Amino acid sequence: MTTPSPPNPTGPFSLARLAVMRSLAVASPHPGAAFAARRRRLHPSAADRDSISQRCWRCEKTRDRSFGSSLRVSHLPGTLHRDVSKNLLTPTAAVSVEEAEATADLPKGDMWSVHKFGGTCMGTSQRIQNVADIVLRDLSERKLVVVSAMSKVTDMMYNLVNKAQSRDDSYITALDEVFEKHMEAAKDLLAGEDLARFLSQLHADISNLKAMLRAIYIAGHATESFSDFVVGHGELWSAQMLSYAIKKSGTPCSWMDTREVLVVNPSGSNQVDPDYLESEKRLEQWFVRHPAETIIATGFIASTPDNIPTTLKRDGSDFSAAIIGSLVKARQVTIWTDVDGVFSADPRKVSEAVILSTLSYQEAWEMSYFGANVLHPRTIIPVMKYNIPIVIRNIFNTSAPGTMICQQPANENGDLDACVKAFATIDKLALVNVEGTGMAGVPGTASAIFGTVKDVGANVIMISQASSEHSICFAVPEKEVASVSAALHARFREALAAGRLSKVEVIHNCSILAAVGLRMASTPGVSATLFDALAKANINVRAISQGCSEYNITVVLKQEDCVRALRAAHSRFFLSKTTLAVGIVGPGLIGRTLLNQLKDQAAVLKENLNIDLRVMGITGSRTMVLSDIGIDLTQWKGKLQTEAETADLDKFVHHLSENHFFPNRVLVDCTADTSVASHYYDWLKKGIHVITPNKKANSGPLDRYLKLRTLQRASYTHYFYEATVGAGLPIISTLRGLLETGDKILRIEGIFSGTLSYIFNNFEGARTFSDVVAEAKEAGYTEPDPRDDLSGTDVARKVIILARESGLRLELSDIPVRSLVPEALRSCASADEYMQKLPSFDQDWASERNDAEAAGEVLRYVGVVDVINKKGQVELRRYKRDHPFAQLSGSDNIIAFTTSRYKEQPLIVRGPGAGAEVTAGGVFSDILRLASYLGAPS
Repeated sequence: MTTPSPPNPTGPFSLARLAVMRSLAVASPHPGAAFAARRRRLHPSAADRDSISQRCWRCEKTRDRSFGSSLRVSHLPGTLHRDVSKNLLTPTAAVSVEEAEATADLPKGDMWSVHKFGGTCMGTSQRIQNVADIVLRDLSERKLVVVSAMSKVTDMMYNLVNKAQSRDDSYITALDEVFEKHMEAAKDLLAGEDLARFLSQLHADISNLKAMLRAIYIAGHATESFSDFVVGHGELWSAQMLSYAIKKSGTPCSWMDTREVLVVNPSGSNQVDPDYLESEKRLEQWFVRHPAETIIATGFIASTPDNIPTTLKRDGSDFSAAIIGSLVKARQVTIWTDVDGVFSADPRKVSEAVILSTLSYQEAWEMSYFGANVLHPRTIIPVMKYNIPIVIRNIFNTSAPGTMICQQPANENGDLDACVKAFATIDKLALVNVEGTGMAGVPGTASAIFGTVKDVGANVIMISQASSEHSICFAVPEKEVASVSAALHARFREALAAGRLSKVEVIHNCSILAAVGLRMASTPGVSATLFDALAKANINVRAISQGCSEYNITVVLKQEDCVRALRAAHSRFFLSKTTLAVGIVGPGLIGRTLLNQLKDQAAVLKENLNIDLRVMGITGSRTMVLSDIGIDLTQWKGKLQTEAETADLDKFVHHLSENHFFPNRVLVDCTADTSVASHYYDWLKKGIHVITPNKKANSGPLDRYLKLRTLQRASYTHYFYEATVGAGLPIISTLRGLLETGDKILRIEGIFSGTLSYIFNNFEGARTFSDVVAEAKEAGYTEPDPRDDLSGTDVARKVIILARESGLRLELSDIPVRSLVPEALRSCASADEYMQKLPSFDQDWASERNDAEAAGEVLRYVGVVDVINKKGQVELRRYKRDHPFAQLSGSDNIIAFTTSRYKEQPLIVRGPGAGAEVTAGGVFSDILRLASYLGAPS
């Protein structure tokens, strides 16, 4: 082996050139006298090595960079070694350069682990010490650590250049701030000779920077290479401080100025390509001089083939780590940051986002392209070649395992959850649609379109073309769309005038949602599941693109829908099959009972059926309580008292529809309030599902009912109201099932009131009517004022609901109702007054009961829907004792459906028809039916 020829010290970074700069203050394309001096020490000429300096150039370098107690340096023949402690010069044994290089060949392979620490990790002296501790705890045989500048320092350095070239002399003060920041950190971290050495180097660097910035200030201009040279000092100082911190523990350590090793070629705007062969060669040469087991390397900075300082541009430190990791063929590259790993979606938009344990290189690449904070795509390229995994870990939570990005086998199970790994979005886009019949089958149209876009310099994010070739649409950043549109109109002016193109249309305020995952396209059901989730969240998709790479499905949608779409898609694939955000209106008897049922059953539903119910708000008539993630139902009563705010139904609905983290939203109206029911149409129009036992909407004005049902049928929102008739009994669903299967309803007859059922089931023998009513009131079967039940209006509302469900267009006023409240008692001022006067009518009721009993019959208060004659009625009827209606007990309801199929023997539905428990159970059943419609197991 021969000794590599050191570079010429009189090159572009010579001290002479810096002297010219200082004297003439002329901006030069080749900065860096300090860099030149450093390179002269690293690569001395023959004259340097043979000089009378009586100093060992390799040892000098080792003292500067290795800091170890056992210096493994092979000296050149005939040189002298200076004993630093005694300041004496002693001859060294003659060892050939060939022998030196033979004993210091760069080892490669799994013995290396590479760590990268960003600016946040290096932000303070304490954090730098934490980094040192992490490095020391790594038991790998060899460690290579890449560091960024301290937090905010890179921006501070760029600001220095900007101030200087703007002739703003405050750059001097700004540079002093940079100096103070590093000096204070060093004083906290280091001591003794280590501190003195670092501060000496820091003073020298700051002095050189002042001279260079003065030249830039006078010239009013800084070339890119000047700027890169200035900015790179942040990494130099970080690496030096960390190396001293590690040295304090007694661990040998070298630090590497990666401008001496990494060689890159500019390849376009804000991008460079590494020269791997030259970089590997230089790394091997560097290692000959510094064969340490722990190396601290500067991130972000590199050199051009002409040894001009440059940077690796955006995310350069990550890129540096990946390049160096590939050069040494490391076992693993660990990127330390301030999060526990890669999230399945932006956690600022989706609070339920989860940390992914693994990602394939391709998945990480796709996520990065679509704006996810993972890694820049180019960071992945160097390590892919050697299948080196990248691990993203949290320096502030070292117990978290992080996310591993690696080569993954194809998913053989076809599992949707495994195929879709994550979701990402890009905002502030515009969609450009070029459309016309003249495009079909005409070669070169697409080339002309995108050639025009290229000439403008716009970035095309996504392309979608109809198979008919009738139109092409593509997404570009909103800030670039005006120039794109103008250029296309100019380019196709003649085609537009002639009608070959019908339009060049711009759709503003768009966003992209991308679903990313390995082999998505080859797994059946992924696209269907994604678009079903978006449709059920009432999201309109503007354009779709799916590459044959099978790694992503991309959709364009309105920017205002983007977060909701992201949550809908993420919820479908990452949370339960169905996550429902629930708003409860009316925490009265039924609402309170429903909340207790939800509390008792929510955990079971989530575990067994994967249904996640989150009560996001509860509102009464005076107060309400809201939550962004779900109210703890074990404490909802206390929260409604201690954390409540003034009730505002509009604000309550807005919170549910706009400010929650879940896409499927349902409002449950547990009131009997007409004003609340009047909002159903607007809620459904907003994409909010509605569930209610409130009869007012469906029994109100016919036109409102028809409008409500038309909207519900035309949208992906659901309106369930099983509990409006028969409490928890399946009356509505049975009726719909008969109609949907082609049966014809002839007649519906039933006892629809649990209260009146109880009264007439117990109005037997010698009991008086007033006693039975008082008993029902005491047991809680009646409303506070029993006249509300005895008037028959509630039964009439149920009759009109069933009539309308059967296809009859009737108003409530079309239903004749026999009221059980005597005319003379309807004007009583209170329920108490009514109950006091009711016994005076007991004889009339006894007479009617006795007549029925004499004929072997019983009295029953029923509602009837006569579909054949298109009418309905509510009346007191007599039935034989063997009739099903005569055999009820307690507060049971019974409904008989006479249909074409069930003509001889009606279909009977019977069961409890009153009480908070069964009514709330009916509402709960509707909530679960909604969940089933949205994808939960049915």
